[in-house]
Amino acid sequence: MKPFETRPGAHPSPTHARVYGIYEKLYTLNDFCAALMFLVGSILFFYKSLETAAIWCFVIGSVNFMLRPTIKVLREFHLASLPMPGDDTRAERG
Repeated sequence: MKPFETRPGAHPSPTHARVYGIYEKLYTLNDFCAALMFLVGSILFFYKSLETAAIWCFVIGSVNFMLRPTIKVLREFHLASLPMPGDDTRAERG
């Protein structure tokens, strides 16, 4: 299995699996950015002259942490908007 690939049968359709994978990649990238910002901010805090830059790194990292649940909510709404396999929207229109 490839990284970020879901196990077979975990999603109702290939489209659902693809969308889920895209959001999972965004979520992971965001986590790496948050961790990097906090690491850099922590290192910068060792130097008095770089405290302002360190504070900004912490603020940016905090925004990244705020984005985590936002990405999950967007993913769920996106997945919910996709048609399920076997749904025939033409039959519902009558």
